[in-house]
Amino acid sequence: MRYFVTGATGFIGGKLVRRLIADGHEVSALVRDPSKAKWLEDLGVEVFQGDITEPETLIEPMEGADGLFHIAAWYKTGQRDSSKAERINVEGTRNILNAMKKMNINKGVYTSTLSVFSNTNGEMMKEDHLFRGKHLSEYDHTKWEAHYSVAKPMMLNQDLPLVIVMPGVVYGPGDTSATGKMIDEYLEEKLPLLPKGAEVCWAHIDDIIEAHILAMEKGEPGETYIIAGPRHSMIEAIDVAKDITGIKPPRMKASIGFLKFMSKVMGVVNIVFPLSGNFHPETLRVVAGVTYLGDNTKAKEELGYSPRTLKDGFSEYIPKRMEELGISK
Repeated sequence: MRYFVTGATGFIGGKLVRRLIADGHEVSALVRDPSKAKWLEDLGVEVFQGDITEPETLIEPMEGADGLFHIAAWYKTGQRDSSKAERINVEGTRNILNAMKKMNINKGVYTSTLSVFSNTNGEMMKEDHLFRGKHLSEYDHTKWEAHYSVAKPMMLNQDLPLVIVMPGVVYGPGDTSATGKMIDEYLEEKLPLLPKGAEVCWAHIDDIIEAHILAMEKGEPGETYIIAGPRHSMIEAIDVAKDITGIKPPRMKASIGFLKFMSKVMGVVNIVFPLSGNFHPETLRVVAGVTYLGDNTKAKEELGYSPRTLKDGFSEYIPKRMEELGISK
């Protein structure tokens, strides 16, 4: 089989490409700067220069593809300039799916996120939940737009043979996201605090890759599958890590009220002195007792998805990460 992949230089996309090549498939990938994607060519991937925001660059790399994985996204919080979010997450997705339809590609898998549900307030949401309120971040908002204003209508109204998958937090080797940085800071004993009440669904990268493969092979076009892992609070997750490493978690556990208060304060400061990173009001909002939770029962029953426990995933990942950071147990 031949697959076209967007986001091939990213965390999930890169791991997926490696898996597809290892399974004997042909892969074509769209990259903005081919000079930074030599490792893809070394794997045997056919690399095309282009951008999902430029429709004219999408047709050639899709030629001959049996299937498509659209993973590319703008995924950041606490940014001074979030204008790229709409262009990449919404318009980029529209461009990819329009090109998929034009090229008559047999099947596609689009990577959405549990973040489209916003704060689930402790509830495990199912695929049919539709959030109608105000999102906590520009990433959440634009991924909601891509999911419900672009992908779903094309599936339902234009019979686009697309499957949507929704991961939660993804961790593992190669993770450079805020989650990966949090784990690194904990291992280096630089993590200042943990937020009380914040809960997410944790999935190892290898399980997320397996879920994408299962969605392509077994997923029903027009359907959506939550592929999140087991739920744990941030405090619980670091306690699991402590049992593996012996490294004590930070003593300070920030209350929901404190984080919300700080978000408002930093919102005022941000008007005068533009902030970014951990002190940006948006960053504080998304950890202030917020839960991003989804029920993966449908993926388990219909796809055969079987994510590992957080303890098993951390036991594999964290000791290796400690070696990379030069930390002795």
